[in-house]
Amino acid sequence: MRNRFDLAIFDLDGTLLDSLEDIAQAANHVLTEIGLDARPIADFRTLVGDGVRILFQRALPETIENEALGTRCIDLFERFYEGTWHNRSKPYKGIDELLNSLESAGVALAVLSNKPDSFTQKCVSHFFPETRFRTVLGHSTRFPRKPDPASALWIAESSGVSSDRIAYVGDTNTDMKTAVSAGFFAMGVAWGFRTERELIESGAAAVYSTPSELLEAITGRNPL
Repeated sequence: MRNRFDLAIFDLDGTLLDSLEDIAQAANHVLTEIGLDARPIADFRTLVGDGVRILFQRALPETIENEALGTRCIDLFERFYEGTWHNRSKPYKGIDELLNSLESAGVALAVLSNKPDSFTQKCVSHFFPETRFRTVLGHSTRFPRKPDPASALWIAESSGVSSDRIAYVGDTNTDMKTAVSAGFFAMGVAWGFRTERELIESGAAAVYSTPSELLEAITGRNPL
């Protein structure tokens, strides 16, 4: 029986990996370094998702006009995060089983994140060492950030899979907009950083509450 989709592209933070505490700790380190108060971890649910620069533009709007301050914040963040990215982060419950089952079913896998590429590579290698992702791509100067679909379309082209056979899985409006722009099937996950309402309003074709539901949707088969 043929799978419903041949390729599943996953966002990383908030989709595969519960990484909010480590990101928040690094960002709060920056805020305190420049003389500001740290923010509650929950605030970062709406600050993350579009890369480090945008995170600080949201947390510290003056960095939009003050490029030097923005660059300093990014540098401070990356230096601190270099030693802490794996402290509290962990795959969401059921994700390892999901990825193993998709591989066994013959679905190709990829990761596409707005996290800096160096950290994306480290996280995937560390937390998912047994998973054979066809492509792992974080943000770099190579492509514009999501929701620009260029990086997603490159993954599709390099994989030789047509857009209608690709599921794109994510937890933010950025992910859903990326999927829609690329012509992929937009799958939202309810366990991530944003709300189900945001996902639906941003183009999600469906939102899934558990990895097992997602598995059934991608393969088109009941896992039981």
